[in-house]
Amino acid sequence: MDFKQCTLCARKWQTQEELLSDPEVSLLGLQVSFGSLLQDLILFNHSCKTTFAVEVSRFTNLYQGPVYSENAAGSEQCPEYCLYIRELKPCPAKCACAFAREILQVIRHFPKQQGE
Repeated sequence: MDFKQCTLCARKWQTQEELLSDPEVSLLGLQVSFGSLLQDLILFNHSCKTTFAVEVSRFTNLYQGPVYSENAAGSEQCPEYCLYIRELKPCPAKCACAFAREILQVIRHFPKQQGE
């Protein structure tokens, strides 16, 4: 079973590592659901000029830190990064959404394959 297939050109990535290391794939942002955090979507751009989504749940292995149960959205400690899909900064709040933002950091810095 493939890890992901491009919704436009049908390019397939067999593994998470293959997707993240592909120089033709770039991180776009995070679409937060505020309901079930594992249903948040990480958005990627592909060189075929499309954007596709992968559920945060497919990347939980990339984060080993704390996961908070309370959502801090709307509180004084919330910087409201989750309201902006293209905002990639890590969240300083002790918020249920913070772990997904930490996963973004791992993806942002994942080494890309070198051209052959």
